[in-house]
Amino acid sequence: MGVVEFLEVINVRNQQRQGGIVLAGPVDLGMKKILEKTVVVAVERLVQHSLYSKSVRQTVKFKAHDENNESNVGDKVKIMETRPLSKDKRWRVIEIVEKAK
Repeated sequence: MGVVEFLEVINVRNQQRQGGIVLAGPVDLGMKKILEKTVVVAVERLVQHSLYSKSVRQTVKFKAHDENNESNVGDKVKIMETRPLSKDKRWRVIEIVEKAK
């Protein structure tokens, strides 16, 4: 997997919006679909190390709800925090910024 780009962080009415790249999406295994309407989004940011002052990449993965199953692996998407939808899902996909090539 290539470099994950951090798109943006915007605070609008106490709701965080973040952007990242989709790592995993719906997978069809015979009769059962895994991650139906769910995508795993990785958001990477650069942080300066407190002792050595070197830039370090930190990656956080979010499970986000994709209502129309439009996202694919490698897409850049914008996500927004929402009410708990399941045990791990607290985010939803707002828009697909860029499709994977």
